[in-house]
Amino acid sequence: MKSIVSVIVLSLGLVSVQSRAFADMPSEKDKPENPNIVAGRKAIDGKDFKGAVGHLTKAVQEEPNNADAHSMLGYSYRKSGTPDKSMEHYQRALKIDSSHRSAHEYLGELYLDMNQPDNAEKQLAALKKACPFFGRCEEFDDLKKAIDGYKAKKK
Repeated sequence: MKSIVSVIVLSLGLVSVQSRAFADMPSEKDKPENPNIVAGRKAIDGKDFKGAVGHLTKAVQEEPNNADAHSMLGYSYRKSGTPDKSMEHYQRALKIDSSHRSAHEYLGELYLDMNQPDNAEKQLAALKKACPFFGRCEEFDDLKKAIDGYKAKKK
């Protein structure tokens, strides 16, 4: 019995020492965000989609494997009326991160813009798998609402 208690105490002590050692390590979140992504997000918030395209194009050149940057660039292209470039960047974001919820939502909305509701439904199904709360998340709800609105207009 004494040996079991000793092993438990020793294990807890090692975990405590390790957690303090890892606490001093810089995390990914401590890394400053790319200034072009920050500027692109600000431009999107201000509905300056052409300005956002400029900033986010630079961001994806600097960080070609940043799924968030590609998704935002795709969104900006879509809102600027350039669906082919939009599609390219949503697909790139999903190639980098197949569960990227924003890319699935925005790609679904692009498919609705292109009168392809079946493809939009496929993105909704992908979101159901990607969302952590029993298939529900903001992106899922937004795309579902857009699909329902699209169907209501077609009746």
